[in-house]
Amino acid sequence: MPDASSPAQSRERYRSAFRPGLFEGRTVVVTGGGSGLGRCTAHELASLGARVALVGRQMAKLDAVAGEIAAIYPERAGDVTRHACDIRDEAAVKATVAEVLGVHGRIDGLFNCAGGQYPAALRDISLKGWDAVVRNNLHGTFLFSRECFVQWMEGHGGSIVNMLADIWGGLPGMGHSGAARGGVLTFTETAACEWGHAGVRVNAVAPGWIASAGIDTYDEDYRNLLRGLRTKVPLQRFGTEAELSSAAVYLLSEAAGFINGTVIRVDGGVPTARHTWPLAPATHSFPYNGFPQYTPPETLADNDGAAA
Repeated sequence: MPDASSPAQSRERYRSAFRPGLFEGRTVVVTGGGSGLGRCTAHELASLGARVALVGRQMAKLDAVAGEIAAIYPERAGDVTRHACDIRDEAAVKATVAEVLGVHGRIDGLFNCAGGQYPAALRDISLKGWDAVVRNNLHGTFLFSRECFVQWMEGHGGSIVNMLADIWGGLPGMGHSGAARGGVLTFTETAACEWGHAGVRVNAVAPGWIASAGIDTYDEDYRNLLRGLRTKVPLQRFGTEAELSSAAVYLLSEAAGFINGTVIRVDGGVPTARHTWPLAPATHSFPYNGFPQYTPPETLADNDGAAA
């Protein structure tokens, strides 16, 4: 992670595609806000004027991200708060949502970015491993969404964006995560119907292969597999964290006011690739990266055609 104290990096604000002040006066909760896609999205939201509540299990990571943002906008240092919480713990989630409301007075948006999984064949996944991934990716999304709805959004409206994955056609090698994310998809559609009357929109983003720091957490065998995946993408590259963030921010914004119960795929067109059609090398595929603090994963450092 870049050093938040470095003036060269910390003073440069996020270069968002959206208009300045888009989220002025609004509060957005970002789970998993201490790293990767959550960190990037928190930076973009803050650049657009939002008050951001960072949620994660490790306070040190949340402190680091809050410090990065405060270094860029010192006059708004109090607009970013940190809340340590295990999203799988119902009592902790209830208390955390209440804490955010106590500090900010409102919750206009929720980005359920927190999650986690590990590569494994179905035959090798234990019940304990299956349960851990499902509780993290599915139960945590449900709990935070429900509490934000019950404690604030039901009476005031709001927008919820959930994290999916490239689950179309299944997710071989990560079946526990595929099952959990599939549950998030139907939860998203159900909540969009049940909560729409209250002015609460519920949507999702589904990233494909994003060149995020999370790639470096996998074992070497899986990292070797990932290195070759860009050739399976019609755009012939990995996505950037900013390309995912911009989709989430759009769904959280007023511009998506009539979008409810849908999914934005941020995957370079992977599900459209067919074995009958050889993918030609890309010639005009230009990644968008508005995040100055972005650091490409070491796994892809020598991967020709990576997003960075």
